Amino acid sequence: MLLGLAAALAAAGVFGCSAVLQAIGSRRVANDSGLSARTAVLLLQQPAFLAALLLNLVGFLLHLVAVRLLPLFLAQAGIAASLAVTALLAMQIFHDRLSRVDWAAIAAVCGGLALLTAAAGQTGQERATAAMTVTLFAVAAVMVVGGLVATRARGPVAAGALSLLAGLGFANTALSARLLPELTVSSVLGSPVAYALPLSGALAFLLYSLALQRSSVTVATAPMIVVQTAGPAIVGVLLLGDVVRSGWALGALVGFVLTAAGAVALVRFEGVREGAG
Repeated sequence: MLLGLAAALAAAGVFGCSAVLQAIGSRRVANDSGLSARTAVLLLQQPAFLAALLLNLVGFLLHLVAVRLLPLFLAQAGIAASLAVTALLAMQIFHDRLSRVDWAAIAAVCGGLALLTAAAGQTGQERATAAMTVTLFAVAAVMVVGGLVATRARGPVAAGALSLLAGLGFANTALSARLLPELTVSSVLGSPVAYALPLSGALAFLLYSLALQRSSVTVATAPMIVVQTAGPAIVGVLLLGDVVRSGWALGALVGFVLTAAGAVALVRFEGVREGAG
């Protein structure tokens, strides 16, 4: 468990650093961009966005270790802690001042993670079934259709819809990583789940970038954080065999709520100051 927890916290640090770069790069592309290959090319032409993408790939590898070794409710909460990292970076790099509420949110994230760590039991060993695999690809299809519809609109409603879809994508990515077979080249390449993973991750990254273009960081991030944290946690406990230690169910619930609430309270730090870059 210690290796998995270390990987989750390291991933949170990497994702926290990449968030600022992604926001800068996304805002340098015209906000009338839609869900298309042209938009992806325009984003990849931005050095800040490209650096964010590279950092996200590093974070993904660390996250892969975490979701394989930890119950998903702990692994995903660890990733939500990236918002605390981003807040501290914003204070140091952009000289943003943290309010008492911000410090309380950081404390809530740390306290929630401590409770979840104490409550974590065995990690489920369930791997992909045919039904699970079909569901992963079905969710990816919903993301594409929903993204095409949402990008026709502007403002907070469109940003919120894109954020929800991005959250689904990142949740799908975490579940795909958990459901992979034994991590050997032949096993992974022969598993359909291995192809759902990068598809979901790429779609989620693009949808979140489009959400950042259309509204404030808060509106573009809060729904995504909730969905990508809560979705896999629930599936992990109900379907994949993740276990909460005996007598720690309430502690796990309180820890999860504290972590999620603290992360949502910190979403304004997911990007840089308005107009930066």
